[in-house]
Amino acid sequence: MKARIHVYLKPGVLDPQGQAVSNSLNHLGFDEVAGVRQGKLIEIDLNTADAEEAHSRVAEMCDKLLANPVIENYDIELSA
Repeated sequence: MKARIHVYLKPGVLDPQGQAVSNSLNHLGFDEVAGVRQGKLIEIDLNTADAEEAHSRVAEMCDKLLANPVIENYDIELSA
């Protein structure tokens, strides 16, 4: 089973990397870009076929290491 974890900043948390990307895109002529929020994608291969167990274990991984729960949210996608 494969897990894809999307980690992103919570609303209201400043995103200096996203702001830098937004400014650069504007300077390159992409005037339609009004803002950018940057996050990260993590893919993990799991040795389990139980989706409920996999989701629970990946959520535990996120809470303990992969995401900072104070300033970040995450979404988990599982596929066979």
